[in-house]
Amino acid sequence: MAAVDDRAGRPPDNEAMQRVATVDDWASRFARLTSGFPLSARLGIRAAARFVPELVKVPMLLAAAAETTGDATPGRPDPPLTCVPSAEWRGGSADVVVVGSGAGGAVVAKVLAEAGMDVVVVEEGRRHTAEEFRRTSTFDRFRTLYRDSGATVALGLPPVVLPLGRGVGGTTLVNSGTCFRTPDRVLRRWREQWGVPTDEFPELLDAVERMLHVAPQPLDVLGRNGLLAIAGASSLGWDAQPLNRNAPGCAGSCQCAVGCPRNAKNGVHLNALPDACRAGARIVTEARVTRVITARRRAEGVLIRRPDGSSFVLRAPLVVVAAGATETPPLLRRSGLGGQPGLGRGMAVHPATTVAGRFDEPVNSSRGVLQSVGIERFHDEGILIEATTGPAGLVTFPLPGTGRELRHELDNRHHLAYLGAMVADAPAGQVLGRHRPVITYQLTRADAGKLRKAMVEMGRVLFAAGATEVLTGLDRHPRASTVEELAEIVGTTPAKALRVAAFHPTGTARMGADGQRAPVDVTGRLRGVYGVYIADGSCLPTCPEVNPQVTIMAVAMAVANGIRSTS
Repeated sequence: MAAVDDRAGRPPDNEAMQRVATVDDWASRFARLTSGFPLSARLGIRAAARFVPELVKVPMLLAAAAETTGDATPGRPDPPLTCVPSAEWRGGSADVVVVGSGAGGAVVAKVLAEAGMDVVVVEEGRRHTAEEFRRTSTFDRFRTLYRDSGATVALGLPPVVLPLGRGVGGTTLVNSGTCFRTPDRVLRRWREQWGVPTDEFPELLDAVERMLHVAPQPLDVLGRNGLLAIAGASSLGWDAQPLNRNAPGCAGSCQCAVGCPRNAKNGVHLNALPDACRAGARIVTEARVTRVITARRRAEGVLIRRPDGSSFVLRAPLVVVAAGATETPPLLRRSGLGGQPGLGRGMAVHPATTVAGRFDEPVNSSRGVLQSVGIERFHDEGILIEATTGPAGLVTFPLPGTGRELRHELDNRHHLAYLGAMVADAPAGQVLGRHRPVITYQLTRADAGKLRKAMVEMGRVLFAAGATEVLTGLDRHPRASTVEELAEIVGTTPAKALRVAAFHPTGTARMGADGQRAPVDVTGRLRGVYGVYIADGSCLPTCPEVNPQVTIMAVAMAVANGIRSTS
C-alpha cells in the first residue's frame, strides 16, 4: 500500500471552520423561515435552501483543506490538441460539427475524422492541463471544472445535487474513472422494449475498453478506504473487488473529481480527442452553441456565441449534438427542433447516497483511489455499492451538525471511511427551458426504498470492517451505533428527507424505434430533421445501471459508424 501523505488529510484552519459554521447555521435558519410560504412558492426555495450548507461548505473546505494536490510528479505529458479559442476563430465550414467534447462527442469526432471527414468540435469550456492541476488549488479546479461551480441541483423532494463537468473532455475530466460494461440485462431491455439493435454492442464495448486501457485497479494504491470495504464485505461472506478503471498509471492521489495531476486517468482528452486531431479535427473552445441552424428540414450548421457576446456561424450539413442530457434538450428547443414527443422527459439520474463509518485508527480516505471497490451483491436489485471518497471537502455530506459540532466532525474526519451506492432508477426527471435548463426530479417510492436498503447494507459492511458508528447524512438521525439502529433510522425517514446526489443524467432524448416515445431513431438521428444526430447520455433509453462512460462511448461509436457508412 502506498505511503500516506498526512498533509493532504489535515483539518482546515480555524478561520475557515468559523466561516463554514456561520454559513451552515444561517442556511438552516433560512430553510426554517421559509416554512410559512405557500407551497407553490416554497418548493423551489426550500429545495435550493436545503442544500445551501453543502453547496457553500464544499468549495470553502476545498479552499481551506488543500492548496494543491501535493503530487509534483509530472506523470504523462498532455497530448497535442488542435484547440482554437472562439475569440481567435475566424469562421468557416466543415463536413461535421460536433457539439460537445465529452464521452460521446469525442468518440464521434475520432471516428468521423479518421474516416476522412472535416470535423470541428465546439466546446463551451476550455482546455485544462495536468500541469495546471498540479499547481492549482482544489478549490479553483472545482470552481472551473464544473458547470455552475458544481452547484447544479435538480429540484424536487428531495432535491438532488447534480455536478456536471465542463471543459475539453467533458465530464470524463472529473469522473471517477470507473469503467463498467453495459450489463446484458440492460442491452436486452433496450432491444426488446425500445427496438435498439444491440447485437454488435459487445464489440463496441471491447473497442472502447481498448481505447481507455481499462483494467482492474491494483491493490498497491487502493488506499485504506477501499481496503476496509473489501475487509467488511469479506467478513460478511460477500464478494468485493477492485473496480475496473481507465487509470493504468494511478498513484492514488484521490484527485479524479478535480482533474488528475498525473494524466493517469484516461479521459477522452487523452485518447479520442488527440486521435481526432491527428486526423485533422479542430476544437473550438469557450464557445457556446446557441442554435442548430436548419433550412427545409435539413441541418446547415450552428450559431456560436463567444464569451464577449459576439456570435458567428459555422456551416456544416451534419450536426452531432453531444452536449449532455441536461443541455441537449434546451439546445434543440432553441433551434426550433423541440417538438418531438418525449424530448426533455424520461430523465434517469442514477441517484446516489453516501454513508461514513468511524474507525479507531486513521483512515485518511483522501489518499488512495477515489472510487476503488465494487460490491455487486445487490446489483440485480438495482443497487450498486462502491467505496467512494474524494479530496478533503468533497466527502462532507454525511457529516452531521452545525457550528461547534460540525467543526469537531471535520477535525476528526480522517478517521472516517466512506461507501456510496447508486440505484437504477425510474425515468422520473425532466429538463425544461430553452436558454437555461430547469431540471426537476421526483424520487419514486420504489427508488427511495432502494436507497434505504443501500444505506443499511453499506452500514453493515462498515460495521463488519470495525466501524464504531455510522454517520447517515440524515439531519434528524445523523448517527447509528448498530446495524439494527441504522435500519430503524432509515426505515422511518421520509423520502423527502434523504440526502441524495447524482452524477449520471441520461434519457432526455431517448433512442428507440417508436417515434411516439423516442425523439431519436435507432441510428441516432433526431426525428423530423435530416442531418442532426444525438450521441450523448441523453439518447440512452433507460438508466444503464452502471457508471455510464463506457456505455455512452459505445453508443456514440455506433452512431458515428452509421453516419460514416451513409455519408
